[in-house]
Amino acid sequence: MHMQLTCQAILFDIDGTLVDSTSAIERIWRTWADEYGLRADEILATSHGRRSEEVLREHLPAGQIPAAHARLLEIERSAAGETRALPGTCELLGQLLDGTWATVTSGKRAVMESRLHVAGLPVPEVFVAADDVTVGKPDPEGYLAAARALGVDPRACLVIEDAPAGVRAGLAAGAHVLAVGTSHPLSALGEAHACVPDLTACSMTVGDAGITVEIRS
Repeated sequence: MHMQLTCQAILFDIDGTLVDSTSAIERIWRTWADEYGLRADEILATSHGRRSEEVLREHLPAGQIPAAHARLLEIERSAAGETRALPGTCELLGQLLDGTWATVTSGKRAVMESRLHVAGLPVPEVFVAADDVTVGKPDPEGYLAAARALGVDPRACLVIEDAPAGVRAGLAAGAHVLAVGTSHPLSALGEAHACVPDLTACSMTVGDAGITVEIRS
């Protein structure tokens, strides 16, 4: 497959899209679930790409959630160093100008900024985290907020995601969506406009007309 599109901005997820944190996230949830006597596999089946608060509501009574969420964040912070940049991310981000890209993550800002720093990746001017939205992915709120902050129509944005919930959020925002198979099989990401194994399958040219993205798979 060869595909080319021109957009005005690129909106990236972080975990599993820019940074390889999937195994660390799985260990975090397993550690937490063990402490609370819950089945980690049931949590991991639906947690990726979603805000932790919304996942917790599915497994705990409301009165337990504040303390449980605080404990989960504590475990996340202790594992912040277990992160590296995914293939192709440094090269692509290095070509983008400030104000033409953003990150939209289901994680807390402090944790996610730390992961970017550890991976040697830049933190963009527009950074939408779990703290900044009232409803998480697959709701489009985060992607709509990022496009608005950049001053770009969501329909002129490319969303890059690794999880089904994120793909659906990008589509609901009206953006073009590119899925990377870095944490899920490509067969689970088929709703996206295009799917690639990782970002080494992409190249970019920045010009007066915007950002032209070449996608090969």
